[in-house]
Amino acid sequence: VEGIGVSFIPKTFDRKVCDAIIMVSDDDAFATVRELARKEGVLGGSSSGANVFAAMEIARQLGQGKRVVTVIPDAAERYLSKNIFDGGI
Repeated sequence: VEGIGVSFIPKTFDRKVCDAIIMVSDDDAFATVRELARKEGVLGGSSSGANVFAAMEIARQLGQGKRVVTVIPDAAERYLSKNIFDGGI
């Protein structure tokens, strides 16, 4: 996923307030992007797919009745040329 990963740590990142770091594969991130578009009408980019995939994984671990919050940090227009909604990437 462009712009995020092990080699990119923002200066504003404070590990003390982070509960976990979850690795998400490109395939899972882009599959989640397509699922968000198809089921929810949300056109996010690859970072959004990674965030939502990780949030769904945490929700599965916590079980029913718990709340998990995430953000959709990017939009799909940057990725349209890569055909992410046609199964590309």
